[in-house]
Amino acid sequence: MKLHGVINASHDSLAEFSIALTVDEALSRAKELIQHGCVGIDLGAAGSTQYADRVNTDEEWGRLEGKIEAISALGIELSIDTWNPEIMERALDAGANFMNASDGLQNPSMIDLAADREVPVVLPFLNGNDPKSLEFISGDPLETILPWFEKTLEKLEKSGIKKSQLILDPGTGFGPADWAWEERFKFQERIYRNLDRLRVFELPIYIALPWKMEDGRRELLDILLEVGFDYGRTHVPKQVLDASREILDK
Repeated sequence: MKLHGVINASHDSLAEFSIALTVDEALSRAKELIQHGCVGIDLGAAGSTQYADRVNTDEEWGRLEGKIEAISALGIELSIDTWNPEIMERALDAGANFMNASDGLQNPSMIDLAADREVPVVLPFLNGNDPKSLEFISGDPLETILPWFEKTLEKLEKSGIKKSQLILDPGTGFGPADWAWEERFKFQERIYRNLDRLRVFELPIYIALPWKMEDGRRELLDILLEVGFDYGRTHVPKQVLDASREILDK
């Protein structure tokens, strides 16, 4: 299990403690996350929730500029979380070495960039064009997610992306607007208890881990730790590692 710590360069993140608006704040948080067990950083500057404003390219890049260079100098895995191909290209040029392609690699320009740079790419399932325009899924979510990955992986292979670059994310960190937590919990629980079904693609699995622990979220974290995953995107790595040790000690 490799943990990537979250740094939000946008002011409207719901996890306020993860926000870093200056280069010094971002570097300080990166060092803290590494000290607490992360091997990489996931840096984003455009919020994906319904409470975050859409931002243009100049504004998103302005939030990232300088932070990428500073964090990449630490010599760690640094992913950029964006659905904007221009932002991703600039970020890779500035020192990022990992793509968190939150468009689900649906944009042809993002696909071309991934094929050209040959860096690791997190591929999230999306039931929409981007994280802010998602539709609800009815029934068993895996009956939608598995065919989506099968079709997408076939398309990406034909587009020149190497299978070895890809890391699969079931997309549980995203959600449609006004999604009641009770329903979202059931959705995530169904996916996590059946996460091994994603292993059919023989690719690493990446999960956006919960940072709150109330209302069943700790239960979801325990399920994930028991089932197993390869990469965890976390706001609070110590929380994840402590929970993992508790499970091992049982």
